[in-house]
Amino acid sequence: MAKNLILWLIIGGVLFSVYNNMGPTTASNELGYSQFVTDVQNERVESVSIDGLVIDGTRRDGSKFRVVRPNISDPGLMGDLLDNNVEVIGKEPEQPSLLSQLLVAAFPILLIVGIFYFFMRQMQGGGGGKGNPMSFGKSKAKLLSEDQINTTFADVAGVDEAKEDVGELVEFLRDPSKFQRLGGRIPKGVLMIGPPGTGKTLLAKAIAGEARVPFFSISGSDFVEMFVGVGASRVRDMFEQAKKQAPCIIFIDEIDAVGRHRGGGWGGGNDEREQTLNQLLVEMDGFEGSEGVIVISATNRPDVLDKALLRPGRFDRQVYVGLPDIRGREQILKVHSRKVPLAESIDLSVLARGTPGFSGADLANLVNEAALFSARDNRRTVSMEEFEKARDKIMMGAERRSLVMSEKEKINTAYHEAGHAIVGRLVPEHDPVHKVTIIPRGRALGVTQYLPEEDKYSMSRRQLFSQLCSLFGGRIAEELIGGLDGVTTGAQNDIERATQMARNMVTKWGLTEKMGPILYGEEESQAPGGGGPLYSEDTSRQIDQEVRRILDEAYSKAKALLEAHRDVLEAMKDALMEYETIDAEQVDDLMQRRPVRPPHQWHDQDPEPPQPPSAEQAEPSDSAEGVGKPLEEG
Repeated sequence: MAKNLILWLIIGGVLFSVYNNMGPTTASNELGYSQFVTDVQNERVESVSIDGLVIDGTRRDGSKFRVVRPNISDPGLMGDLLDNNVEVIGKEPEQPSLLSQLLVAAFPILLIVGIFYFFMRQMQGGGGGKGNPMSFGKSKAKLLSEDQINTTFADVAGVDEAKEDVGELVEFLRDPSKFQRLGGRIPKGVLMIGPPGTGKTLLAKAIAGEARVPFFSISGSDFVEMFVGVGASRVRDMFEQAKKQAPCIIFIDEIDAVGRHRGGGWGGGNDEREQTLNQLLVEMDGFEGSEGVIVISATNRPDVLDKALLRPGRFDRQVYVGLPDIRGREQILKVHSRKVPLAESIDLSVLARGTPGFSGADLANLVNEAALFSARDNRRTVSMEEFEKARDKIMMGAERRSLVMSEKEKINTAYHEAGHAIVGRLVPEHDPVHKVTIIPRGRALGVTQYLPEEDKYSMSRRQLFSQLCSLFGGRIAEELIGGLDGVTTGAQNDIERATQMARNMVTKWGLTEKMGPILYGEEESQAPGGGGPLYSEDTSRQIDQEVRRILDEAYSKAKALLEAHRDVLEAMKDALMEYETIDAEQVDDLMQRRPVRPPHQWHDQDPEPPQPPSAEQAEPSDSAEGVGKPLEEG
C-alpha cells in the first residue's frame, strides 16, 4: 500500500511540474498592435485588460479582440488609452497554492526516495519473481501445491521395485505418528539413480501426488551462479520455504551438478560450487525427520558424488531406477497409449518384446511418433505399420529420401549392408537381423538393424567376437567386389566401434588369455591435463598386439564367410536395389537361396499381423556399443 502511495505521489508531482511549466496556448492574433493603437486613437476601443504582454479588449461595438504587445518599452500607450477614454483594467498576479509549492519543492526528494525504495524491494526479492535480476539469493525452486499435482503411482510403470522402496515415504507423509510410535525415523534423503529417461522425476512427483503434499522442484545447476555465496543463500532460502510448507518434498534433479567431489577444483567457480554443497550438507543435518521435509534427488552419475552427501543421515536411501524389462515396457506402453486410439490388431506385448533396451522416455517417444505418422496419413487409429515406422526412426534415424545418390554409390551401399547382414546371420549367438536398408537415415547412407530375441544384461566372449565379425562385414564386402582400392570410407564408424570393443575385451573385461583378468584402465587425475596409463610401456605394447590379434581373427572369419556365400551377397545386393529395404523374412529367403518374397505391408484389417522381430528378432544388444543403436552407420 505504501509503495502504491509513493508511486502515485511521484506521478502527480511529475504531471504538476509538466503542467506548471507549460506556457499558455497562443491563439492566432485577431488584431495587430499597430491597428490596435490606431483604433485607440480613433476612439473605437471601450476597455482593455492588460496581463503582461497580452491585451484583451472590447470595442465600442461590443466585439472582442486580443493583442500581443511587442516586448519593448512603450510608455506612451497608457497616455493614449486614458486620453481616448479607454477603461483600463489590471489583473492581480496569480499566486501558486501552498500545496503546489510544497509538491514542486519536494518532488526531487520524493523521486530519490521512491527510487531508493524500489531498489531495496528488488534486492530483497519483494518485486521479484523469476525475471528479477536482483533477487540473487532467493531460491529458484518451483512450488507445486497438493492440488496442482495429478501424478500418482498409477502413472509410473516399469519400476515396481523402486515404487516399493519409496512407498513408505508416502505412508510417513500421510501419518508420521505410525513410525514415531516405534521410534522409527524416516530417511531424510532419497537418492534416485538410473539411466536418463527411466522416470526418476516422474516417480518423485508421484510420491508427492500420492501423499498429497507440496512439491518443490529445482535443478542442481540452479544453485550455482557467477556470484560467490549465491548458491549457499539459495539453499538456505529453499529449506526455509520447505519448513513452512511441511510436510513436503524437495526434489533436486541432476544433483551431480552441485554435489561432485570436493577438493578437486582449480578455479573460483568450483569454490562457489563447493560452498553450495557445504551449505546443502549443513541444511540436511539441520532438520529432523519429524519435521516432515524429505529431500529426493536424482542423478545418472552417482560415482562423481561427494561421499559426505551419501552418508547415513543425509541421503540414507539409494533407489535404483533402471531400464524396464519386457513386462515393465508393456505397462509403460499401456500408460502412454491411454489417449491414443489403437487399431484392433495392436498387441502391446508384441511391441514390448520388440523394444528391449528402451527407457520409459523412449517408449513415450515411440507412441508419440507412431501417432504423428498416423495423423500425417489422415488415419483414425494407430496401426502396427506406424509403430514400425516410429521404431525405425528412433533406432536408425529419420529417412533422408531427398539425398541424391549416384547409381554406383547405391550399389556400393547395397554390398556394404548386405555384408553386415550375411555375416550377422552366419556367426554364432549374434542378434537376429531385423531390417536392412539402403535408404539414407541420419548420418548413415544405409543401415543394418539387429534386434535381440530377449533382454540381455551381459555379453559372452563368443557374442562379442560375433559382433566384431559383423562389424567388418560391410568393409569386406566392398573389398570382395572392388578390391582393396575399391574400399570406401563408409566403414569408419564400424572400425571405430570394433577397435573400442576389442580394446575393452583386453583391458576391462579380461577376455584374453595372454593379458588375463586384469583391469588395464586409466584413472582420471585431478590435476590439469588429466592422468595417464597405470601400466608400463611394455604392457601397453602387449595390449596393442592383443587388440590387433582379435581384430585380425574377426576380419579373417568374416571374410571367409562372405567368400563362401558370394552368391548370397550378389542376390541380397539385387534385392536391396529393387526394394531399398528388406526385412527378416526376405533375408531368410536370401540365405536359403529362395526367390525373395515381396515386402510385407501392414494393414489394420489384418487379423493377425506378423509379429515384429521381438520374439524372433529383436533390437541391438545393450553391450559395449550401446542399446538400441544399429551396428552399422554407413
